Amino acid sequence: MKIEHIAIWTNNLEEMKDFYTRFFHGKANEKYVNPKKHFESYFIQFESGTRLELMRRPDLAKGEENASGYAHMAFSLGSRQEVDEMTSRFEKEGYQVAGKPRVTGDGYYESVILDPDGNIVELTV
Repeated sequence: MKIEHIAIWTNNLEEMKDFYTRFFHGKANEKYVNPKKHFESYFIQFESGTRLELMRRPDLAKGEENASGYAHMAFSLGSRQEVDEMTSRFEKEGYQVAGKPRVTGDGYYESVILDPDGNIVELTV
């Protein structure tokens, strides 16, 4: 298992993309846009294989939850079956499952759980 990516909310999507690609030699994918949710993002991939997801939703006002800063951490588990099994295990042990396994708009198969402090953790493949 490895950390797949870490996500950050930003109101300066293009500036943040340029910063991480210029100074840390990351490579950006094409911008993902979900017009229904007013959501835009880039994944920046680094030499190590770890990725940073930069996300923006213009409808989030400053000071609102998730307007900017840390959003979530994602663990790559290797298969859909492992995502399903681990999600079930967390649920059985009393942890909150905030999102059942599903295919996301950007192609991930993932579930979402909350750690003991309420931080968002994605289980993904």
